[in-house]
Amino acid sequence: MTRSSLHGEEPAVEGATALAVQDGGAAGDHDPHNKGDKKGENREKGEKGDDGDIEHEVAGRRPRRRILRWSATVLSLVILATAGAGYFYYQHLNSNLRKGQRSSGDFKAHRTKPNPAGQTPLNILLIGSDSRNSDENVALGGSRENRGNPPLGDVQMLIHLSADRKSAAVVSVPRDTRVDIPQCTDPDTGKVYPPVNTIINESLARGGAGCTLATWENLTGVYIDHWMMIDFAGVVRMADAIGGVEVCVKHNVWDRNLQTQRGGSGLKLTAGKHKVKGKQALQWLRTRHAFHSDLGRARAQHMYMNSMIRMLRGQNVFTDTGRLMGLAEAATQSLQVSEEIGTVKKLYDLAMQLKTVPTDRITMATMPNVTDPQNPNHVIPDGANAAKMWKMLREDVAFDKNGPKTEAKKPSEDETPATPSVAADRLGVLVQNATRTSTRAPVSGRAGEISRQLRRKGFTRATADTSAAGSAEETVVRYPSADLEGDARSVAKALGIPMSSVKRSTDVSGVTVVVGADWRTGVTYPKESAPKAGDLPENSDALNGSDESQCMDVYEPYRW
Repeated sequence: MTRSSLHGEEPAVEGATALAVQDGGAAGDHDPHNKGDKKGENREKGEKGDDGDIEHEVAGRRPRRRILRWSATVLSLVILATAGAGYFYYQHLNSNLRKGQRSSGDFKAHRTKPNPAGQTPLNILLIGSDSRNSDENVALGGSRENRGNPPLGDVQMLIHLSADRKSAAVVSVPRDTRVDIPQCTDPDTGKVYPPVNTIINESLARGGAGCTLATWENLTGVYIDHWMMIDFAGVVRMADAIGGVEVCVKHNVWDRNLQTQRGGSGLKLTAGKHKVKGKQALQWLRTRHAFHSDLGRARAQHMYMNSMIRMLRGQNVFTDTGRLMGLAEAATQSLQVSEEIGTVKKLYDLAMQLKTVPTDRITMATMPNVTDPQNPNHVIPDGANAAKMWKMLREDVAFDKNGPKTEAKKPSEDETPATPSVAADRLGVLVQNATRTSTRAPVSGRAGEISRQLRRKGFTRATADTSAAGSAEETVVRYPSADLEGDARSVAKALGIPMSSVKRSTDVSGVTVVVGADWRTGVTYPKESAPKAGDLPENSDALNGSDESQCMDVYEPYRW
């Protein structure tokens, strides 16, 4: 037990003693436990020492002790004040964040299985809202007549971070893509919106960002961990905080009203490279007509993001406290996020994970698409090419070819052996036709055709589901509980379905075969080669993050 605890002295004295020793004083002069130093004891008691000079000793020691005690007290207060300020600032940043429900719609996507190291990919949906529900947004986005209307999700990008955190992909879906939007419930009002087939940007108005997330999951089959949403004003704040991003145009551009085309972002630049920030950055990200179409706008957005990443890396912003605080303030004021990442710490942790990816392992792409036969102003997913991109995301296959050249491991059907619980002729199997897509009608009779094939294989209790055809990109075999895993695997084996497509699900009450859009003909599942790194469809408009030569073409009517 220390002397200060015995006599009830303030802890600061003990700290002052330690400081005095460090300051060069003799240990014996300041150690209250040094019993061999009689002079020290006499001096502390105010008695005469050998030289009889009491006044000298008192005058020499007491002021110094008071100074040290005062210094230690002040230091403690400074530390406490700094810590308190940091805590209150952290709470301030957290209070800036607006949060919402992760998903508000029906979905059936499942997480990707961990890799051999136990890691899983991370998927984040980034939504750009066209909300005009504030003076600031109306001033930036125009269209005052839309004030008060539910916002639309005009920009939608999926950020995919690989399980090993060594590569990343960003995929845009054009706002006018016709898709199936599932049933969604508005988390604020409780209003239920029925499923509908329409353009994807309307999903935001039918249950918020959580409905857009559910729409993406149904479109891609990719499990999405989080969403982030930003509006016009937020883009301007973030662009200012970043300090400007370099962009490039091949010609003088002025995106404005024309006699033949109304609207325009107002972007006006001369040919060449420019650093855009604030409102001008928003104009760049919103420009559509001058960049030919929504597809051109997506490409311009990808160029902006690649350039921004290169700039932030070059400035090493994560070690610059002032810049980092400015970005944190702007980000928390600008972003709305799904509730499970609704703290500054969690957002910072996400940023640190994204920061580890080299720029030459970042790929920006657009969903392969074709013109919608129902409306020439809309697009639809490009069948097999879009399905290939979604498969690469689900299986965590890199979009670039710059990773280590390793041979892909072939999945083994015996890695997780499971024994059927009953004989094949006693197992009830339901077969569902889910060959319908947002762009193609279902193939009639598929459930009956596959159930008959199963009966020929010995599963005599297999039956076809006669309810309305569903929608699934890929064929799966679902089972509800662990005791039926072996049965589900035996059904998959009989049909040639890969074991990776056998999924446990609470959406079914027994073994269920869901015949997806990838199996529209035949009774044996078509074998597909595993996707390879960098093997993207040609019409995915892929851009590599390290490519600094990117420059936008300008549609001729908007040149000046």
